[in-house]
Amino acid sequence: MDLQSLKIERGTKPAARRRANPWPFRLLLLGALGVAGWLFWPQLAAMSDRLRLPEVKTAMVTESPAAAAAAIQGTAANGYIVAARRAALSSDVPGRIVELAVREGSVVKKGDIVARLYADEYRAALARAEADVATADANIARAKANLLAAAADQAQLQSAIATASAQREEAAVQQTFAESEVVRVDGLVQTGIGSQRDQERARTDAAAARARVVSLDGALATSKNATEAARQREEVARADVAVANAQRDAAAASRVQAQATLDKTDVRAPFDGIVVLKDAEVGEVVSPNVQGGGNARGAVCTMVDFDSLEVQANVPETTLSSVQLGAPADVFLDAFPEQRYPGTVDRIWPTADRQKATVEVRVKLARRDERLRPEMGVRIVFRAANAAQPVDAAANREVLLIAESAVVTIGKDTGVFVLDRDLVRFTPVTTGERRQGRIVIPSGLRPGQTIVLDPPTSLQDGDRVRTAAN
Repeated sequence: MDLQSLKIERGTKPAARRRANPWPFRLLLLGALGVAGWLFWPQLAAMSDRLRLPEVKTAMVTESPAAAAAAIQGTAANGYIVAARRAALSSDVPGRIVELAVREGSVVKKGDIVARLYADEYRAALARAEADVATADANIARAKANLLAAAADQAQLQSAIATASAQREEAAVQQTFAESEVVRVDGLVQTGIGSQRDQERARTDAAAARARVVSLDGALATSKNATEAARQREEVARADVAVANAQRDAAAASRVQAQATLDKTDVRAPFDGIVVLKDAEVGEVVSPNVQGGGNARGAVCTMVDFDSLEVQANVPETTLSSVQLGAPADVFLDAFPEQRYPGTVDRIWPTADRQKATVEVRVKLARRDERLRPEMGVRIVFRAANAAQPVDAAANREVLLIAESAVVTIGKDTGVFVLDRDLVRFTPVTTGERRQGRIVIPSGLRPGQTIVLDPPTSLQDGDRVRTAAN
């Protein structure tokens, strides 16, 4: 068998057929290019846009709090709510707390008992002082009774002296009469008229009268001596009364001191306010002389007078010239930035903080409410004394605040370019206050729109743009 006739020729005839029909390859190539173009069209379009479309920066319009709007009308600074009247309550005597009547948030009135300390010893001291006062009162009563008795004795002795003096005068008169009677009877006896018996009787009566005078003189001297002794007893009794009164005064002073010491164990509120911090618990010891590292507490609680809340601001020295005493200020709480609290500059500290280069300023609030709490962060806007009412201050609502660079004027219209996908639309707006590169837009825009910042001068309404990465 001839196997040569069965041999298949390779190489020349298929190549001849491909060269004769190239369209399948071309169609495949075109299909590949179409698929590639479809896959990479966004990249190609983006590359084309980067080459021919202007690049712009954009920003989204959002509502700004009233604090941001008010800041464009004055100098802004950060600060805190502080209390002009703040007290850490403690006792003047050390002691252990046995009763605590308050907690954080408790409202107390002036004189209310906040806490009680252990006071049995002080009560015993007060009871002893009261007993000493009672004893002193009894001593005064006894001394006064002795004085009255001495005075009565002296009066009685004075009466006795008067009686003895009268009796002595009477006796002296009787003695004179008796002696004259002796002389008369002696003359009668010498003339033989009188009798010896009458003479003896006259002499006896005269001797008796003399003896009575001598006796009354002794009684009168005794009465005078007794009166002097009674007078001295009265002086002693009067001195005893003075001593008893002095002792009573000392005892009363000791009682007052004991009562004051006992009262110090009751910690009382010095003014109306609210307890903001409880520094100790029942069973702990508090002492007014606590130093660092001690086991005793220095205070029972801390209270604040909410009617004295004001704003403390640290104003940079570079902007201090814009802060004036009595000038208006707008306060905005960080927690509630939409709420405006009007106030006035009340005090400017006479010294500055060298490290911070700031000066402390205090702002007095015109009104207060339950939102205000000590140590809350605030934003303060200081305005000039003749400044107008801040934007939307009465309504306390948010406003639209944009960069001033977005506002352009085309012809007689003032507006901004609003981005709609990749097209810009010129939108007329009304403008308000301007300061520090920001401007208030009362109308013409709404939150959520995207505006063009620093639009090129060649930009027109309806142009396509590409946005730069922010």
